[in-house]
Parts: sequence; structure tokens; C-alpha cells
Amino acid sequence: MHQAPATHHSRPSVAIVGAGVIGLSIGWRLAAAGCAVDVYEKGEAGRGASWAAAGMLAAGVESEPGEEALLPLTQASQALWPSFAAELEAASGIEVGYRDEGTLVIALTRDDVERLRFTFELQRRLGLEIEWLGGAAALAREPHLSPRVAAACFSPRDVQVDNRSVARALAAAFRRAGGRLHENTPVEAIDIEGNVARGVVVAGTLRRADVVVLAAGAASPDVPGLPEAVRPPVRPVKGQMLALRMDPSAPLLRHVVWAPNAYLVPRRDGRLLVGATVEERGFDDSLTAGGILALLDGVWRALPGAEELAIDEMWVGFRPGSRDDAPILGLCAIDGLVMATGHHRNGILLAPITGDALSALILDGKTPEAIRPFALQRFERKEPA
Repeated sequence: MHQAPATHHSRPSVAIVGAGVIGLSIGWRLAAAGCAVDVYEKGEAGRGASWAAAGMLAAGVESEPGEEALLPLTQASQALWPSFAAELEAASGIEVGYRDEGTLVIALTRDDVERLRFTFELQRRLGLEIEWLGGAAALAREPHLSPRVAAACFSPRDVQVDNRSVARALAAAFRRAGGRLHENTPVEAIDIEGNVARGVVVAGTLRRADVVVLAAGAASPDVPGLPEAVRPPVRPVKGQMLALRMDPSAPLLRHVVWAPNAYLVPRRDGRLLVGATVEERGFDDSLTAGGILALLDGVWRALPGAEELAIDEMWVGFRPGSRDDAPILGLCAIDGLVMATGHHRNGILLAPITGDALSALILDGKTPEAIRPFALQRFERKEPA
């Protein structure tokens, strides 16, 4: 395992590439600890995947077969969220919309019920707190759902935040802690010499830093200057989303609801987020008839009254998906270069633990236990014995 760089100062200087919730969470923690931190963003802070997300903190209902190794990390971060939200609101003066009503996963057909039962039994085996409900019990909690709801699962710990407010709050908290945020400032290269990261090149000038953090989401592998051996295997996973406008005083939904072909996320201001398609289309940012039709059909089947609601917004985002859908965190073969990318659909959920773990690594040089399984080295080809 490569070492974090030894520095001659009590606190290292840090350059972070990417101002989404991941880069800003790390930056905020480091700035608050007294580091000189510069965060560089090619566009506006928090306007990439962090902006496009839905803000679900769903370690439980998102647990799928094959992702068991990720569960300890997502659960640990979910447990941090109540205190993280309170601390972030106090540090920024911005409310982040933390809501803890829980999440319903609904089944509409016999096939849906069988799939839901399979997932429910898996999640119970994993020790998750999930409750099985009949259709009538589900409708008692959310009366505007389709009367065809046959069964549901309720997950009290799977909650939500307003991801756009979180991004704004992190930028404000980072600046208040003394961090320097450089928006509309693309990093032209990560400068590496003799296997050591020396800083970043911006506007033709080397800006030196003891540590460089790569937190550019789906664009991470495209940042110039990365040797092939440490280019993270991250790709954009396109998602189309839309928002409908409910009456905030009489919303059609109060819980986050996962329906068979869409998830529905009600906000306090009356917006109802509907997401999200999963498409391998590179950075194609077009809204498509088929994608939007699938979302509208999914919400209409689950919540028939939605057909009367106005469409408020439609957008596209790019989840940073790694080869195994788990994040890439920690040290790599270049000294002084730290990875914080590949969070896929869990960037908002994993922001607290990523900020804590990566700042701890940078400050004391030791990789926290929670992120050890997620190093870039796991993708290295195994040589035959």
C-alpha cells in the first residue's frame, strides 16, 4: 500500500478536483481542520451528479444481490446523516431538507409481489429493518397510491435530504471554514513527477499541493495527466428524471415510494421527483421520449392522481459508475494522489463517511478501516500464480 505524502507542515495543502458533494465534503472537513484547501470545478459547484440526484438515503431498500460488500459502508454513512445534516445546517445557515418519514416499496401485480418478497427476504437476512405490509396497510399510510397496490415493504431508516440544498450548504460551509472554491476553473492536468503528485495545472500554471484528491465524478478518468495505471475505471451512467408540482399543503405523497418502474420523492415545497432511467449512453445529455414516457408511466401506475400535476422540470444526470458499482476511495500507486470517485447512485448517501474517512487519511496517513475494501487496487489484474 502506498503512503500518504509526508509533509513539512503540520497540515498538508490540498487540491481537490471536483466540487460535487464528495469533493466539497472532503474539502469542508479538511478546511475545518486547518488545511489550506483549494477545490477546482470546471462548471458551477454542485451542478453535476449532485444536482441531478434525488437525495434518497436508501442503504436498506437499495441493497441488491451482489452488493453485500457495500452494505457496511452505506449503513455507516446513513447512521452519520442526522448529525451531519445538523452540523452542515449550523455551519452553512442553509436547511438541507432532511426528512425521516421512511420509504415504501410497493408491488402492483403478482409478479411484483414475488420479486418484492425475494428482495425482502434477502434484506431481512442481511439484518435490515424492513417491515412487510399488505396492500390495505400500504394504502393506510399513503391513501393516494393506486388501489391496485398488492403489498409493500416499509423501511423506516431509509430517508431523504434535498440534494441541491446539501450541495449549496457544503459550498457555503467549505468557504466559511476558510476553503477556496474555484468555479468555472477546469483543471488542465494533474501534475505528476517521479511518481509523486505535485499539484494541479490551472490556466497554464502549476498550483502546488501536498495532496491532490480526484473527486470529479464520472469525468474522473478524463482528467489529463493521470497515468494509465491509476486512471479509475469510472463511466457515466445516464439517468433521466423529472419533477411534478404538488400542492405543498395537500401533497399526494409524504413517504419516498419505490414503484416497479420509478421512484417518487416528495419534497416539502411540493415538488415530486420522479426517477430515474439507467442508461449506458456516455455523456449524451438528451432527454428522450422513451425515457420520459417510462417515468410518467411508472408514476401514473403507482399514483394515478399524478396525471393532473404540472411538469415542473426535466433533466439528465450522469452517475459515476465503477466496474463493480462501488466507490473508489483512498491511496493509489502515485504518492500524494487520493481517489474519491465512482460512487454511482450513492454519492449523497456516502458523502458523510467519504468526507470523514478521506480527511482522516489525508491528515494522519492511515487508511480508515471502513474504506479499505474500496481502494483502486482491487481492479488490478491478478497475475497467474
